[in-house]
Amino acid sequence: MKDRTADYQRTNREFWDDDADDYQAAHQEQLARPGRWGVWGTPESELGVIGNVDGLTVLELGCGAAQHTIGVASAAARRVGLDLSRAQLRHAVANLERAGLRTPVVCASGVATPFKDESFDLVFCDHGAMSFCDPYDTVPEVARLLRPGGRLVFNLSTLFRLVCFPIGDPDAPISDRLHSPYFGARMFDWGDGTIDFQLTHGEWIRLFHAHGFEIEDLIEIQAPADASTSYEYADVEWARRWPTEEVWKVRRGKRASG
Repeated sequence: MKDRTADYQRTNREFWDDDADDYQAAHQEQLARPGRWGVWGTPESELGVIGNVDGLTVLELGCGAAQHTIGVASAAARRVGLDLSRAQLRHAVANLERAGLRTPVVCASGVATPFKDESFDLVFCDHGAMSFCDPYDTVPEVARLLRPGGRLVFNLSTLFRLVCFPIGDPDAPISDRLHSPYFGARMFDWGDGTIDFQLTHGEWIRLFHAHGFEIEDLIEIQAPADASTSYEYADVEWARRWPTEEVWKVRRGKRASG
C-alpha cells in the first residue's frame, strides 16, 4: 500500500488538482462573500485580525482561488498569492481578473517559497498552507519572509474537531467523544482527501517563540446560532458547544531566531 504520508505535499497537491473544479463549484457562493473567514463565514469586521492593510505587502499562503485576497487584502499596496495546486491557481487568475486586481500568483510550496527574506508585512491564510503543511516547516519559513513587526494570521481546524472524528471511517459524522490522542497530535490522514496538520496550543506557543514570534491573539470560533455552511464540517449544534476553527494572530519580533 502506498504511504500517503511519506510525501504529504504530493498527496495534497494531487487532491486539490483533482478536486479544484468541484470544490469551487460547491462552495462558490460562500467563498465569494467578501471579508469572511472559515466554514461559518465569520466576518473580518467581527474578528479584526487583518485590520488595515493600506500600504502593506501581503502574501496569502495557500490562496486557493484567491477569494480571501480579494475580500480582505484588496487594499494592500502589493498582494501575492501562493498555492501548490495549479488547478486552484487557474481559478485564482480568473477571479482576480474579474475583480480587476493586478495580483501575481505563484505555484510553490508553503514550506519553501521563492521569495527573498523579509519580503512581506503580512502573511495570512484561511485553511491554506498552515493547515496542509507541517507547522515545523511553515513557521520558520514565514519568520524568514516577514519584516520585523510583520504579522502572521491564519485560520485552521481546531484539534478538538480533529480528534472527535471516528478513526477508520472517513464518512462518519463528528462525534462528541474523543477518538484520537491529544498528546502527540500532528498529522491527520483520513485516507480519502487531504493530509492535515494541527498541534496542541502549548506546542504552537513554543514553536512561535522559538522563531521570534509574539502571540497577539487566539480566537476560538463559535458558530452563531443561525449559522449555515456549504461545508460538511460539523453540525451547528456541535460547533455551538465546541470550537471547530481557531484563528492565530502572531507578530514577528525585531529579530527572528531559529
